[in-house]
Amino acid sequence: MPTINDTHRISTTDLDTPPRLLLGPGPSNAHPRVLRALSNRQVGHLDPAFLDIMGEVQELLRYAWQTDNQVTIPVSGTGSAAMEAAVVNTVEAGDSVVIGVNGYFGERLVDMASRYGADVHRLEKAWGGVFSLDELAEAVERHRPRVLMLVHAETSTGARQPLEGVGELCRANDCLLLIDTVTSLGGVPLFLDEWLVDAAYSGTQKCLSCPPGLGPLTLGPRALERLEARRSKVPNWYLDVSAVVKYWGKERTYHHTAPINMNYGLREALRLVAEEGLEARWERHARNAQMFWDGLADMGLSCHVDAEHRLTSLTTVCVPDGVDSGAVARELLARYNIEIAGGLGELKGKVWRVGLMGFNSRPENVRLLLAALAEVL
Repeated sequence: MPTINDTHRISTTDLDTPPRLLLGPGPSNAHPRVLRALSNRQVGHLDPAFLDIMGEVQELLRYAWQTDNQVTIPVSGTGSAAMEAAVVNTVEAGDSVVIGVNGYFGERLVDMASRYGADVHRLEKAWGGVFSLDELAEAVERHRPRVLMLVHAETSTGARQPLEGVGELCRANDCLLLIDTVTSLGGVPLFLDEWLVDAAYSGTQKCLSCPPGLGPLTLGPRALERLEARRSKVPNWYLDVSAVVKYWGKERTYHHTAPINMNYGLREALRLVAEEGLEARWERHARNAQMFWDGLADMGLSCHVDAEHRLTSLTTVCVPDGVDSGAVARELLARYNIEIAGGLGELKGKVWRVGLMGFNSRPENVRLLLAALAEVL
């Protein structure tokens, strides 16, 4: 027998993580009930008890998204896995695709669609801006895309893309509408069926206040028709919805071993959404965001995004001239255990990104952050 190599056999202490208040762009702090649900004992991924839980998760996701879509599932992976699943199941090599790029995650959609061979047409806007219906109509009419991809809640900028009328535009041009709702699901008004959205994805770690690890995904009838009519197989085995849906559908046929305890946590997070009610939840996020914006104004600080299109779940705060954005964030973490984040891409060093999402969207957190920020500045 070979000699055991003990080089990497280290001795570690019990896990003891610092008590952070996560007010960055995500993850947010998980709700205590979600943490308790995660600690429940496991059952098998084909156990009748777990199959019932799967059905409840799907139904509660439909409520949160306001959709009747049959294919509404949590992808076993983070929000980026759901993002890639949405892209790979709706796009084939050579397809014309229009993607709205007004932030970091529009860029990521471009990268993903390009990797699967799409003929990508970028519709660009300054980071923090949004696209008008006329601008979208001009791009759709010029490029005749098979899919129009938009970020409803751009996590890098704090901008909310209006969707009224976009679904009708896509229907009139035989185009699918795919949207990113990672930072809006459970915190910002969403009406997928009313807005005629064909595909959407999200994450668990933002307004749902569940740890990262699952990626909610929903595909409407038009997206499923496109999937069934593909000329080629979906070039990603793990994320091929036509296979995964056999596990999440009536057949309950084995596809992969689902993350059982993560689904416990998501079920509890969605129960909290249903108990509070969507309208009350959206109003709570709006109320606490306004309190934060008013407090910033009192301190002489401004927001990067116009109020009309500002997310209530995530705010980009303009860094004052002469202030080191990273130093402020480090001081907040060191002195107060409060996490906020700096800007990405074009906004690096220019903004702080502050999330008031889900369980963390509470007046006491707003007051604490404003007081701590004032002292550090």
